[in-house]
Amino acid sequence: MSSNKVSTPLPREGQGGGSATLFDKIWDAHVVQNVPDGPTQLYIDRLYCHEVTSPQAFDTLRDKKIGVFRPQQVMAMPDHNTPSDQQERIDDPVGRKQVETLKANCTEFGIRHFDMGTKDNGIIHVVGPEKALSLPGMTIVCGDSHTSTHGAVGAIAMGIGTSEVAQVLASQTILQSKPKTMRINVEGTLPQGTTAKDVALYIMAQLTTSGATGYAVEYAGSTIRNMSMEGRLTLSNLSIEMGSRAGLIAPDEITFAYLKDREYAPKGEAWDKAVEEWKKLYSDPDAVFDKEVTYRAEDIAPRITYGTNPGAGIAIDECIPELENIPEADRAQFLAMLDYMQFHPGQKLEGTPVDYCFLGACTNGRIEDFRAFASVVKGKKKADNVVAWLVPGSWAVRQQIIDEGIDKILEEAGFELRLPSCSACLAMNPDKVPAGKLSISTSNRNFVGRQGPGARTILASPLVVAASAITGVITDPRKL
Repeated sequence: MSSNKVSTPLPREGQGGGSATLFDKIWDAHVVQNVPDGPTQLYIDRLYCHEVTSPQAFDTLRDKKIGVFRPQQVMAMPDHNTPSDQQERIDDPVGRKQVETLKANCTEFGIRHFDMGTKDNGIIHVVGPEKALSLPGMTIVCGDSHTSTHGAVGAIAMGIGTSEVAQVLASQTILQSKPKTMRINVEGTLPQGTTAKDVALYIMAQLTTSGATGYAVEYAGSTIRNMSMEGRLTLSNLSIEMGSRAGLIAPDEITFAYLKDREYAPKGEAWDKAVEEWKKLYSDPDAVFDKEVTYRAEDIAPRITYGTNPGAGIAIDECIPELENIPEADRAQFLAMLDYMQFHPGQKLEGTPVDYCFLGACTNGRIEDFRAFASVVKGKKKADNVVAWLVPGSWAVRQQIIDEGIDKILEEAGFELRLPSCSACLAMNPDKVPAGKLSISTSNRNFVGRQGPGARTILASPLVVAASAITGVITDPRKL
């Protein structure tokens, strides 16, 4: 039986001085060995497993007749295939098989498993931080690209492939090449109606979706320091969408207040000791990054996407770029995106009718997101033409929504609070957007077919999605 005790990685003796970045400090503290002319063998503190990418990894262990090296540092739960309307069954045979296989593998190998429909379940990237299974200074991996979310607590968190999941299960280490470092500073106070989601979409539009490829990103600056943990988790979640596998934020008093007294956080004297060590986790003043960029918060407005990648976005009151403003080499792709989305160059999207509105995902399925949504819809009514899916990121979030009376506000406005699931973030469960329909979504990806074959997706913040759900058209929340 697994214990509730969680290893808390701390900087090595003497760390904190010199000229190291936050990423360097955590990385160097976890190096097992450097392979000559090869990658680094890196110790991993936490492995998360879900039902989609883990089955082959467990099969690898069976083939090699080896067990899980440190099962107490692995935890698992289904989320991608989980329905949000009921959780008594999964009708899709492939999804059902994946969920059943995960449970069986966890039983066989002695791994902690938070089953579908139980109070501990939810989206793995929501549950990890909210239970303090993700802690400052950790190295965290999962066979899912949005593992970068956990970096918001001050950890190195990366998505990995199935063969790498098997490596970690077998040895609690992984072979990785050390990335370059980038610091993204955001300074100033965000304007009214602008959220962490808008900050992320703005950065992606500036850097492009490949602008951070090969880098581990640290977010810094006064805007980031003033963000809530929920906002920071949203920002780190979207790091992968600009090419970076890891997005870190130095832990501070906001981090410590969020983690304190959570289920798997250190307790008593162990907590005090951990916090003292976590306070050393920051980039030294003279640390040198391979790349550094700075943005002004006042330049960031509520945003929406218009294309089929998260970087193809504009401020909500702007128009899609004209063709002549697109580099010639990118015009064919630009026109192909607009053809799929049924938009055209120069079009103003504000006021465009929407068919589906989705609040949720590991990007925006936390309590702060539901509070924001409720603040817009309170005292109003959902538009008749809109199908709305409001899906908490965990059962703990859902219970908090009920405890705070947010569910009543949503119900009075004509919305239904659904059950925790990845839901309409991706077309692996019943919440699929039909072909040709336009969805405005708080999720993280707007790829072709991401929310369903032929579905068209606009990414936005909870405030924008809420305003659009009320009016039935793409709506700037500042105008309500």
